[in-house]
Amino acid sequence: MKAMKGRGARSNDSGRYEADRREEFDDGWTDQDEAVPPLRTELSPEYARTIIARNTSPDVGFDRSINPYKGCEHGCIYCYARPSHAWMGLSPGLDFESRIFFKPEGARLLEQELSKPRYVCRRIHIGGNTDPYQPVERETRSTRSILEVMQRFNQPFSIITKSVLIARDADILGPMGREGLASAFVSITTLDRGLARAMEPRASTPAKRLEAISRLAEAGCPVGVGFAPVIPGLNDHEMEAVLEAAQKAGATSAMYVTLRLPLEIKDLFREWLADARPDRAARVMSLIRQTRGGKDYDPDWSQRMKGTGPVAELIAARFKAAVRRYGLDTPRPSLDVGKFRVPPDMRPQMDLFDLAS
Repeated sequence: MKAMKGRGARSNDSGRYEADRREEFDDGWTDQDEAVPPLRTELSPEYARTIIARNTSPDVGFDRSINPYKGCEHGCIYCYARPSHAWMGLSPGLDFESRIFFKPEGARLLEQELSKPRYVCRRIHIGGNTDPYQPVERETRSTRSILEVMQRFNQPFSIITKSVLIARDADILGPMGREGLASAFVSITTLDRGLARAMEPRASTPAKRLEAISRLAEAGCPVGVGFAPVIPGLNDHEMEAVLEAAQKAGATSAMYVTLRLPLEIKDLFREWLADARPDRAARVMSLIRQTRGGKDYDPDWSQRMKGTGPVAELIAARFKAAVRRYGLDTPRPSLDVGKFRVPPDMRPQMDLFDLAS
């Protein structure tokens, strides 16, 4: 299974909920030297009833989030969101990075939900599943329209991405950041452009992500760096270099997550590893299992983000020392929920909710 240009997954097997299973095989008629045609991205609207998703996961750090998109064209092979495409009868493989759904009514739905009399303001996280700055965001402006609503309501939010496109919205993130209403994280997994291209084929380059940190920091938005995921034997040796570069760019905090391989991701990652880094595939998988009690993945809530065992403990110790060295261990400022307000032009809609109840 070989790479398609600009794509991360090497296959497109059926999702776990489908009655029939499909997979590619060589029937002998295919010319192995024949160029594989590019896989085009399909963009489809999704008309949801609500925009704010709730969760009770004890290790996530937020209880409500907004995901302007489903699927992610960045194609990161390790993405923990891939299995969610199976809920729609699609493959977590190539379908996930080429069948993208957006929510054209997202801003309107958010206005309605924030205007309800019973709404209690708490931080909303944007991008908890897939990246809110898809390449098509330049045209759809789905995330931008949601941020505009956040600004009108003084609704505090955090946002995470690996796209330089977030800097486009510094005019919102900067002022809200200075008011204690917004914070951002930029994910940087490597400074090696070659590894980034192989592992995250359509995401912004590492240099562009550092540029995004710098532009957000200059605008006044508190910004952190996410060294996530840490993949033992592949990118873990870059931890200190990534944190140092991010601090120099303007980051003031940092976090990390050890690679997780739940459900279909474990097979997709092994396929990619065997093709993209065959010289170290066995070593990388061995180290991953050493952080998961000898298995590909352990879903235990208490340790799934960091792992266990000597390898995981060494990663944690190195991270703790590095953030202290580079001043990235300062407490993250809590966002101000006391400034939330419903704009005057939305109050007639609030009266309608009162009548409906």
